[in-house]
Amino acid sequence: MANLKESAQIQGVILADLKAFGDQRGRFAETFRKEWFPQRSWERMQVNRSESQAGVLRGLHYHHQQVDYWHCVSGRIRVGLYDMRPASPTCGHGQLIDLGQEQLQGLYIPCGVAHGFVSLSAVVLFYVVDNYYDGADELGVAWNDPQLGLDWNLDTPPILSGRDQQNPLLKDIPADQLPR
Repeated sequence: MANLKESAQIQGVILADLKAFGDQRGRFAETFRKEWFPQRSWERMQVNRSESQAGVLRGLHYHHQQVDYWHCVSGRIRVGLYDMRPASPTCGHGQLIDLGQEQLQGLYIPCGVAHGFVSLSAVVLFYVVDNYYDGADELGVAWNDPQLGLDWNLDTPPILSGRDQQNPLLKDIPADQLPR
C-alpha cells in the first residue's frame, strides 16, 4: 500500500510514497492501484513510457478529460505544476517537485493542472492516464511563462519539442481552451 499525501500547494495533486520490499535479489514495489485514486473511474486506462535524455523539457501540458499518474523508473526529473482550474481554491498556484528512481514515489495530477518535467539526467518515466490519447485534449502553456512563477533552476536552456516551443503564455490562451 502507498502512503498518499495531498500537496499543500495545489489541491488534488497527490504524492504517493510507495512501499518497497527487498532482499538480496533486489526489490519489489507496487507503483499504481486504481483504488488509490477513487475520484476517477480508470475505465479507459492507458499506460505510457517516456524516455528523455538529460536537459529535455516536456510541457507544460494540461487536459480537460484526463488525469495523469507519473512514476520515474530511471533517472531524475523536476516536475513543474500550475493550477489552471478557476473553481479550485489553489487556482494560480505553482509547484516544483523532484522525482527520481531512488524516491519510489508516484505523482497524481488532476485535470486542469498544467504539468511538465525537465530531465535532470537520462530518464525513463511511466505514466498512467485515465483516458485514451486525444489530441484535442492535449493543450499547452509556456513552461517559462513568468506569470506561472516556476523557477526551474536550470543552468542551460532546455531541449524542447517544436510543439512545446509554440505553447502560448497563459494570458494568450483563448477562454474556450482554459479549464472549466
